[in-house]
Amino acid sequence: MKFFASLTVIVFVTFFSILSAFAQQQTPQPQSTQQETQQQVEEIQRKLDVLAAELEKLRSGEPELEVTEARAKGLGLGPSAAAIYRKQRGVSLAGYGEMLYENFARTNESSARVNRGTQLDFLRAVFYAGYRFDNKFIFNSEIELEHANEISVEFAYIDYLAHPSFNLRGGMVLVPMGLTNEFHEPNVFLGARRTETETRIIPSTWRENGFGVLGSAGKFSYRTYVISGLNAGGFTADGLRGGRQKGSRSRTTDPAFVGRLDFNPVPGAFIGGSFYTGGSAQNQFQVDGRTLAVQTTIGEIHGQVQMRGVDVRGLFARANLDDVAELNRARNLTGLSSVGQAMQGGYLQLGYNVLSQIRENSAITPYYRFEKVNTHEEVPSGFSSDPVRDGTFHTVGVEFKPIYNVVVKTDYQVQRNALKTGLNQFNISLGYSF
Repeated sequence: MKFFASLTVIVFVTFFSILSAFAQQQTPQPQSTQQETQQQVEEIQRKLDVLAAELEKLRSGEPELEVTEARAKGLGLGPSAAAIYRKQRGVSLAGYGEMLYENFARTNESSARVNRGTQLDFLRAVFYAGYRFDNKFIFNSEIELEHANEISVEFAYIDYLAHPSFNLRGGMVLVPMGLTNEFHEPNVFLGARRTETETRIIPSTWRENGFGVLGSAGKFSYRTYVISGLNAGGFTADGLRGGRQKGSRSRTTDPAFVGRLDFNPVPGAFIGGSFYTGGSAQNQFQVDGRTLAVQTTIGEIHGQVQMRGVDVRGLFARANLDDVAELNRARNLTGLSSVGQAMQGGYLQLGYNVLSQIRENSAITPYYRFEKVNTHEEVPSGFSSDPVRDGTFHTVGVEFKPIYNVVVKTDYQVQRNALKTGLNQFNISLGYSF
């Protein structure tokens, strides 16, 4: 009905505008009046063009709202994940996917033979499904099919958009830490594989049940949540990744707080940091009559610049844990298998799109990343640091985007560690988003 009502108005306005102009042209007028009439005709033509454009919008459905990249980042979302925020009302569907080929060297850095094999994995096929109830309430979700056979929910939440500077969010949320955890669509980060720091210390993709507030004011944006804490029963010598509860019957005896603040001085650049703290024992471990807390604190700083084809990113993260010696005892972890009492890692990455000054929607971006990670930066007294956990990674590669939504990335990664058992690998990934 809205379409036909609007069409009727347009038809009547057009008819009477043309009739008025025709009547004026039939009456003999002085030259000055003829010039005025010509101007009126030109103005009518301009209005007709505007009406035609509006009619096309009505014909094709409600026009989309503009959501800038900065606005999407302020919401903690990648470009495709923010699809529902571009809708006036109703349903939206978007998604992404990526496949990864990994070929490992036959010998490690000490020239010892390693039979690691070659792997081709369809890492994930993801669908974003959202519904906009009105101008205030939005539902958004990410449903993921991992490794071609495992289904999981990456996020599912309700937003109440009270004001650009203050909005409410509740449900399963992405933890707002680092450069990858929230912005993990394959065409928005360089590298066939996600970084080690944002896998072991910031355990991407990290999501938990919770609620909080978020918003933007001027050049600043923030997100802060109360969420289910990590589960120390899954911590290992290799990091915190196994402690994610993923929203499934999450133990919340020990909730956690996480907050993030970013500053965008100019378009295409931002710096910021985030902080997480919460108990991780979840009332599971008692030693000498004392219930452990395993307080876990993670802090990170990050920065990114994307201007005129240059892409520079850097991040440093550190995690500190309490009660680690007691946790090791409760879990029968000994020697080199201790959970790290302190873990830290960071990387610096540089890329340049050689097509940036030639083509707008395509990219060929060579890149280099240096990364250092140690999940045994400190271990409790009576345990030993495992030199394998102290690693350095050099990654050299190139990203090709024939269009923005399709990407092929290939890189070679040189891995080194303090035990000299690092194993190099060659990677190719194919990704898409829509």
